[in-house]
Amino acid sequence: MKKILAILTATLLCLGVCAAAEETYTVGICQLVQHVALDAATQGFEDALTEKLGDAVSFDLQNASGDSNTCSTIVNTFVSSGVDLIMANATPALQAAVAATGDIPILGTSVTDYATALDMEDWTGATGINVSGTSDLAPLNEQAEMLHELFPDAVNVGLLYCSAEPNSKYQVDVISGCLTEMGYTCTEYTFADSNDVASVAQSACDGSDVIYIPTDNTAASCTEAIRNVVEPAAKPVIAGEEGICAGCGVATLSISYYDLGYATGEMAYEVLVNGADTSTLPIGFAPNVTKEYNAELCALLGIEVPADYVAIEG
Repeated sequence: MKKILAILTATLLCLGVCAAAEETYTVGICQLVQHVALDAATQGFEDALTEKLGDAVSFDLQNASGDSNTCSTIVNTFVSSGVDLIMANATPALQAAVAATGDIPILGTSVTDYATALDMEDWTGATGINVSGTSDLAPLNEQAEMLHELFPDAVNVGLLYCSAEPNSKYQVDVISGCLTEMGYTCTEYTFADSNDVASVAQSACDGSDVIYIPTDNTAASCTEAIRNVVEPAAKPVIAGEEGICAGCGVATLSISYYDLGYATGEMAYEVLVNGADTSTLPIGFAPNVTKEYNAELCALLGIEVPADYVAIEG
């Protein structure tokens, strides 16, 4: 009898182990738009989960091509298909996911300020709902100090960003306060979408000595159009992240979006496998920031950067 019980116990344990091993997860990824920073975040996210789960995780990656309405369509499809987790890459994707479901765990990345994105007051570092994730916010006071370090004699700073992106407005409000305290005159130049980027960039060039662009997704997808304006005007751009700087800027205090996405993937593992609660899981931040410069544009504009700046590769 004992032998039979032992065999039954071993069989049940084996069945339990096999069932656990066979458990699979489907993750829906809604990315707002294709550009270097968001692409890197998505890749980091997928790499982290694949390293931990192998073939037990599959991804449904959908790109909204910069349209917030398309984000809503994408995440509603994820909800209908019953994905195990939604990764929302950029603020409009996060907002669409939150509107679509209060049950499926949501992790955001490339989101600057969650309190602004989710319209929350009395922010504590966790959302209290089915949402957590990582922030791409680099220290704005240090970005202001970088601008002052490189352009101490400038007077007028143009703040160029998309009016449809609330996190861009948040960044501009904060850095404007820092720059004003340093003695600069700040003027906002906003475009509604990619159609008027060039004309608004021209206005910013006409009224500014230096231009600042935050981590703005529309700007990031239009760096060529911006460069075609700022380079002939010989107006330097300080950028909020590496991708924008590589496209049209001279310097940035940047995070690694790949590392940010990877950290989000590690959070996803904790949620999916270990049952971490997104409502109490604190928002994560990039561990390091780096002073970087665009060697080509700096040379064209005759700008010399201090020795602690690193040239952007590629």
